[in-house]
Amino acid sequence: MSTEFKSGFIALVGRPNVGKSTLLNKMIGEKIAIMSPKAQTTRNKIQGIYTTDEGQIVFLDTPGIHKPQNSLGDYMVKTAMSALHEADVIWFIVNADQKRGAGDDFIINRLRETETPVNLIINKIDLIHPEELLAIIADYSQQMEFNDIYPISALKGDGVDELLNNAMANLAEGPQYYPADQITDHPERFIMAELIREKVLQLTRQEVPHSVAVVIDKIERQDDKHLHVQATIIVERPTQKNIVIGKQGAMIKEIGIRARRDIERLLGDKIFLETWVKVEERWRDKPQALQTYGYKEDSDFI
Repeated sequence: MSTEFKSGFIALVGRPNVGKSTLLNKMIGEKIAIMSPKAQTTRNKIQGIYTTDEGQIVFLDTPGIHKPQNSLGDYMVKTAMSALHEADVIWFIVNADQKRGAGDDFIINRLRETETPVNLIINKIDLIHPEELLAIIADYSQQMEFNDIYPISALKGDGVDELLNNAMANLAEGPQYYPADQITDHPERFIMAELIREKVLQLTRQEVPHSVAVVIDKIERQDDKHLHVQATIIVERPTQKNIVIGKQGAMIKEIGIRARRDIERLLGDKIFLETWVKVEERWRDKPQALQTYGYKEDSDFI
């Protein structure tokens, strides 16, 4: 391997629903972070790995920074903030079609305190007139000095290749942390659970808020090409359980069909997916439940 191989960590931070996960998936070329029109979809720090012959970038996709309403929300904000200490570069992502608000200002105040270079990524430029872009750049530039500014559309892919190429070019010389064919550091069990949770959010819309967690109870290989996966969907109220199951089981069946397709596409195996729904009241405020369902705090959280 050439001694000029480059590597580094880039943290993606921003308010909820600014397109961080969409951008990560577009850059990696696979769905490793779930997407939903609902805010606060991402709950954990997702690592996406982008590798070329030139170098390797490890992206940290963080939960949207917001005012916590429960212990889960507090965990999510701490997770996002902890990424500021782990990254070589921070990408502060904002929506082009939304005015700078209190949430953006809160993040900017924290970014001013870090010595890590910060790039401003203005996403969703496909939703505005090109002439509006200069005013957005001027507004944010008055708040703090950014290392660089990139207008993009993560959904359409506009500007993403340039963003990636420039990011790679500006990395310092470093080791290859992961194998070239690895796209995430998360185990298959985590990805499976996230894809199932995504389908619940997409199909139930506002009927079932963010009181949903998914646990993979069992993964059993039946043969070289088939996996048997058992999963439990956790909700907080019996009415939510009824919604997730649906009339004569129609909703839970559709959730399973869509999740199975994504899991099969990602893993390359045929999946037999069994799902159950369990009620655990106020699990988002129970430390033991948060630990059980995969929301564990690192000791170095700020």
